[in-house]
Amino acid sequence: MKKSARVLLVEDDRDNGQSLKEAAEGMGYEVEWTTTAGGAVAAFQARGADVVLCDLVLPDRDGIAVLRTLREWDGGRTPVMLMTAYASVDSGVRAMKEGAYDYLQKPLDLEELQAKLGRAAEAAALRRQVEEMHAEARQGWSTRDWVAESPAMKEIARETRSLAGTRATVLVHGESGTGKELVARALHADGARAGGPFVAVNCAAFTENLLESELFGHEKGAFTGATAQHAGAFERAEGGTLFLDEIGDAPASVQVKLLRVLEDRRVLRVGGQESFEVDVRVVSATHRDLGAAVKEGSFREDLWYRLNVIALELPPLRERREDIRPLAERFAAWAQKEYGRAVRDVEPAWFERLEGWSWPGNIRELKNTVEAAVITAKGGVLRAEGLRIPDGWRPKEPEEGTVEAVAEAGAGAGGAVGGAGGDAWGIPPGTSMEQIERHVLASVLTRRGGDRGATAEELGWSRKTVQRKIADFGLEEEGGKWG
Repeated sequence: MKKSARVLLVEDDRDNGQSLKEAAEGMGYEVEWTTTAGGAVAAFQARGADVVLCDLVLPDRDGIAVLRTLREWDGGRTPVMLMTAYASVDSGVRAMKEGAYDYLQKPLDLEELQAKLGRAAEAAALRRQVEEMHAEARQGWSTRDWVAESPAMKEIARETRSLAGTRATVLVHGESGTGKELVARALHADGARAGGPFVAVNCAAFTENLLESELFGHEKGAFTGATAQHAGAFERAEGGTLFLDEIGDAPASVQVKLLRVLEDRRVLRVGGQESFEVDVRVVSATHRDLGAAVKEGSFREDLWYRLNVIALELPPLRERREDIRPLAERFAAWAQKEYGRAVRDVEPAWFERLEGWSWPGNIRELKNTVEAAVITAKGGVLRAEGLRIPDGWRPKEPEEGTVEAVAEAGAGAGGAVGGAGGDAWGIPPGTSMEQIERHVLASVLTRRGGDRGATAEELGWSRKTVQRKIADFGLEEEGGKWG
């Protein structure tokens, strides 16, 4: 073994304890010996162990109590073997039901002890390797590393963590640049497949024939230029996660084959004769409305149902403004390290300019903007005028029908937000965009008779965004139970 396993021995009989200690040390293990249940728990919590060998009958508590305490402490990761001179079938069954790794009867056979101790130590070593692999895979991709200050992203993080431990097929929807691949990687990193491969394929980046080969692989000679067998993305992602980005752009022929793989969990390479089984979790993403694509006939309805088992909708950056500043700080820190730049000061107006922009390119645009600002900063100071915001540094004109457009129109008309039917609201000084948004949403809901679909259409939002904002603003709790 590369590292000597640490054995915690719990035995109140001095002679037996000495014999067991010598037997374990003879196998090259490091042994800590204690004679009480309390001492065992204290030693485990202070220094840990790879394997615990514990007597069932102890002066202060029994071995089952020790087993329960240690399992609560480390989640059952450490193998615990129980031993007793009062052997019976009942006590053995009880120990195994409580989660004991193994059960030994006194007087102990030293060869049997050493064999079982060796297997337990090997199991502990394998568990450490898996945990190290998972920790490495999670680094930088877990939801724990996300910037999620806004209520919307906190909810997305919560949903992602809850889905990570499942095999559920997930469809991530959101505008370009909102972080759809980040969610896919977190689903992988925070789940049981973290030690396996993560393979990403952009379905919009390949021609029809090349996409088939990229996803399913091909045999030698399957087509001109196929000089060797090629393992497709499903094959390469075995035991891990396959991320299908921009799935809405997959051509019809690929959709048919993809549906078959999702249904049968078997892949047939292009030019192949025999299919083979694959164990892959599929996460897909798109910026398109696949429901609308199904209605217009450009996307298969049965495939949509297969991919859309669980749907996550990422909000655009303009709807999660609380995240802009912490994201900018993170990107600035990264850019300084990446390009060897040092920022010694940041003007408050720099953040204000960032927070006031609509970010049509979302997080990707923010990252590029901050990166450029750090590289070109004069005297190591980030200034508002140094931000390369598009359109000659003027804020983008808000789209007609959005809350920003309504608010801007109202402000331009003497500070009143108005709607059909004479609903006018004077905007007091210092009013936040969130307060404006809340008022406009409530007004449109009222005017539309509580119809969330019509409200979403008028405001240029998705129905899910309307539902989320009703909950965020507490509008339902105030008596407007809109359906």
